[in-house]
Amino acid sequence: MSRSQVKNATGDNFFAWEGEVLVVNILGKPGAGRDAIGKPKGTQLKVSVTAAPIAGKATDHMLRFLAPLFGVAVADIEVVFGRENVNKQLRIRAPKKLPPVFAQQSLLDDGD
Repeated sequence: MSRSQVKNATGDNFFAWEGEVLVVNILGKPGAGRDAIGKPKGTQLKVSVTAAPIAGKATDHMLRFLAPLFGVAVADIEVVFGRENVNKQLRIRAPKKLPPVFAQQSLLDDGD
């Protein structure tokens, strides 16, 4: 699979399902005032973390922040690309719950 196919895995949305795996495109904001999931921005979901962007530490912090929100272990989240970049793609294996922004986006998609 080429890198462009991986990037387009979510189509026009910031997330897509591949079986039981949730693929999410992230626009990271390291060094933020608090850890938070923001609003979708185009085909990415904005996620802010307090950790500084040093050698992938902000991404590691982001995974620890996101894991309980999806009801999974940190080990169930794979960074496909962007470990040391604000643009990243995550694969979350069998999430047991979803943050509200996912339900809001699904409702928008159903209204088309």
